[in-house]
Amino acid sequence: MSDTAASALTAGATPDAGPSSGARRWLVPLALLACVILSFFDKISVAVLISSPAFQADLGLVGESTKLGLLMTGFLLSYGASSMFLGFLGDIFSPRSCLYGMLILTASIMAVMGFVDDYGLMLGLRVLLGIAEGPMFAVAYTIVKRLFPPREQARATMLWLLGTPIGATLGFPFTIWVIDQFGWRASFFAIALLTVPVMLLVYLVFRRLDVSTRSPALQHSDKQHVPLATHRAATGRLLKRWTFWSMCLFNVAFLAYLWGLNSWLPTYLVQDKGIDLDQAGIFSSLPFIAMLLGEVIGAIVSDRFDRRALMCSIAMLGAGLGLAMVLSIEGSNWAMIAAMSFSAAMWGVGAPNVFALLAKATPSDVSATAGGIFNGLGNFSGALVPVLIGALIVATGDMTAGLMFMMAMAFLGAVVLLPLVRRY
Repeated sequence: MSDTAASALTAGATPDAGPSSGARRWLVPLALLACVILSFFDKISVAVLISSPAFQADLGLVGESTKLGLLMTGFLLSYGASSMFLGFLGDIFSPRSCLYGMLILTASIMAVMGFVDDYGLMLGLRVLLGIAEGPMFAVAYTIVKRLFPPREQARATMLWLLGTPIGATLGFPFTIWVIDQFGWRASFFAIALLTVPVMLLVYLVFRRLDVSTRSPALQHSDKQHVPLATHRAATGRLLKRWTFWSMCLFNVAFLAYLWGLNSWLPTYLVQDKGIDLDQAGIFSSLPFIAMLLGEVIGAIVSDRFDRRALMCSIAMLGAGLGLAMVLSIEGSNWAMIAAMSFSAAMWGVGAPNVFALLAKATPSDVSATAGGIFNGLGNFSGALVPVLIGALIVATGDMTAGLMFMMAMAFLGAVVLLPLVRRY
């Protein structure tokens, strides 16, 4: 047996698993990338819609800012809960089947939204959309863990994680264009239709994979799913690991930085630095470009040295130091944004390593469960960060309070993984 084939079998694939061996296996994270990009189209569509006068009028939401905000909040809360409590399905059933199910459900929900005239029904459908999409990251992480050897997992993870910034970058102009040309209802139908080519891509890539690549608990069994009792016992062992909860705490700090940057960077540039809105738009994009570069560099370096915890800790230390430089710079907006971009790039270095660390430090038979809890807790906490930063700014009357909070979370993330550095 060749080394490549042996690696594929070790990762959980069968000898004839197609893309799991050789260069073709890299089609797997690219297919997952398409799924993540599409899921971000679903997420952000409402962010564009709530600014549409026609959407507000048709649903009776003119002047109802709180109700409009609930369309996003309802999604985020259900998304986090679903990630935590439904991610285990990827351990019990084939992750491939879970992926198909999520795509079909999200496409159906988006299509139904295009016909809705009632706010309550729209809110309910947004909650259902969050439930349907919640396990996405856990399932994607599980597939990569089972198909790729440890020395390649950061790069494979980086490829599908890039769907987050790419989805946001493409999703906003696409949704705006569709609404301008065809109306707000067409935006839901368009995203539902985009699911068809994504599903076709997923089918073509995964059709020859044995995703026995199911749970390792089924490798020597003719059963099609893991008994619940077996999974409960494995989950109990996972929840007793202090290393797992250390990684969860790190992810809370990690996503707190990201949500803070996403929510408050433009406001900070305009209100605290006095930059005009047009220039603030350009300045706001530079840290995220740097973040993308950091993700690529972090994946390559980490796969070479396989020091996942160390890379994550260094990334957050660098992100915190970059924010400290931002707070110390006066008189030069370009120097300030360069420091902010350095901070974001260092955060990006950690991004592909987060799930690679989780894969290295948790058992394979509960990988989707671990990924779901890990991602769900991080998103729950992260969703509170914009509100918390806003409260700090109101309480202190100073925009820098938000940056100081993000800096503190970055340093917390760097410290919490130190006990894991030598082992992982």
